[in-house]
Amino acid sequence: MPILPQPLQDLIEAFEALPGIGPKSASRLAFYLLKAPEYLAENLALALAQLKSHTGTCTVCCNITLAGQDVCDICASDQRDDHTICVVEDPLDVLALERTGGYLGRYHVLHGVLSPIDGIGPDQLRIQELLTRLEGSAVTEIILATNPSMEGDATALYLERKLAPSGIRITRLARGLPVGSDLEYADTNTLLRALAGRQQAD
Repeated sequence: MPILPQPLQDLIEAFEALPGIGPKSASRLAFYLLKAPEYLAENLALALAQLKSHTGTCTVCCNITLAGQDVCDICASDQRDDHTICVVEDPLDVLALERTGGYLGRYHVLHGVLSPIDGIGPDQLRIQELLTRLEGSAVTEIILATNPSMEGDATALYLERKLAPSGIRITRLARGLPVGSDLEYADTNTLLRALAGRQQAD
């Protein structure tokens, strides 16, 4: 016989399924919402319900955008440098780099990294979209800003090989970023140093 009412238990289990949230944190969140004003739970439910239906993917850079908006605000802007594309793993990495204010080029979001153990190969990433995007473009530099992890390095190496025939200058972020860390958790100064110190890929 369950100790908690089923709706509360279901909410706890839903929170537990989220990354970085264990049983204790999930329980605290669920009980907080139970005691909180009703509008708070309603606002949360509405936001979750609209998350999928009201968002889409930019047809140019593959970043997250509003549903029905084919091109994201960054790609639509005429204030960005068309000669540089920064390739990142996830949309959160775009947010991290934008917060620095030190990069004014374009982006391309892979939506993951190569991970054979997890069954993620090149076809599961937005690599072909990048290659297609480069055809006839004005791009002169591609910054590979994958995370400094084993999977991130493997993805960057794969991209270097795929992009080599294009003759475009390929650089990687300088190793001011700690190995094993994620861009979204790096502080602004570290990201600025990494951008400024990027080097030619081997």
